[in-house]
Amino acid sequence: MSKILVVEDEPAIAARVVKGLLKAGHDVCLETRGDVAMKRPLVENFDLVVLDINLPGLSGFDLLEAWHTRQAAPIIVLSARTGLEDRLAAFDSGAVDFVSKPFFVEELEARIRTRLRLKEVSTDVVAWADVRLDRTARSVTRDGQELGLTKHELNVLLYLIERPGRAVSRAQLVSCALSTDGDASERTVDSHMARVRKKLGGAASTALQTVWGIGYRFRPTDGPTPG
Repeated sequence: MSKILVVEDEPAIAARVVKGLLKAGHDVCLETRGDVAMKRPLVENFDLVVLDINLPGLSGFDLLEAWHTRQAAPIIVLSARTGLEDRLAAFDSGAVDFVSKPFFVEELEARIRTRLRLKEVSTDVVAWADVRLDRTARSVTRDGQELGLTKHELNVLLYLIERPGRAVSRAQLVSCALSTDGDASERTVDSHMARVRKKLGGAASTALQTVWGIGYRFRPTDGPTPG
């Protein structure tokens, strides 16, 4: 079941979208104000966001700007503002698709399925610098030697690797990567990151960048590659 955030203030449209996505088997959360919706993908793990542009509080463009590089869920814009300038602005701000109103819910859901399938396509092994991470085996090695990451350390590293180049907040890591650790806090995240960097060492550790005021980012200089 995929978790989808719908941000739409028109009651009739919101009801149609939520009903259609629930019928298709998705877990759906609805927000009707931009200012209320803004923080949700930063602290919760959504698989996809459906976003209107004309919203009270903050516009969809405001949200796209706030979310750009800070959250990993693909965003499909759903809007009556269908002019070329608005469509290009949405894509330039990070949207992966644009659905014009009026629309068919079935088409929207088909586009969502396509985006979710693309998101699921990933290699089991990622290598950068002199380190190799195997998702299936949940192991991190250098020259065949296991580096001994703990469960929580590996969860934090995996969460960042699966969002290459994106700034991830400490709150996201607490909520998503450390959700099974009831005592986790933003300070806990910093402790895990310090230990992960120490265990990776050398060039591999420099891929874990601190994003001041936000959290962390995975950006290896040579780019992650299939192992």
